[in-house]
Amino acid sequence: MTIKNADSKGRIALGKTFANSTVLIEQVSSHEYRVIKARVIPEDEAWLWENEEALGMVMRGLRQAKEHQFVETPPDLDLDDELAGGLDD
Repeated sequence: MTIKNADSKGRIALGKTFANSTVLIEQVSSHEYRVIKARVIPEDEAWLWENEEALGMVMRGLRQAKEHQFVETPPDLDLDDELAGGLDD
C-alpha cells in the first residue's frame, strides 16, 4: 500500500502508470474510492459494441484485411449506391 497526501484542493498524483489515462472514480463508501482505467466510446459508436453480430462482422473484416484476404473483383459501387438509395432512413 502506498500513502499519498492530498493537496489543498483535494488532488493526489496517481503515478506514471496512470499518466495520460482516462479513469473512472467510483465512491465505494464515505472514505473509500476505487480508481479504474477506462476507455471512452463516442455515443454514436456505442451501438456497434452493443450489437454482437455487427461487431463480429467488423472484427472478421479487420482480421481478413490483416491476413490480406481480399476479394478478386472490386465491389459494384453503382449497384451499392442504388440499393442504399432505396433504403428508408
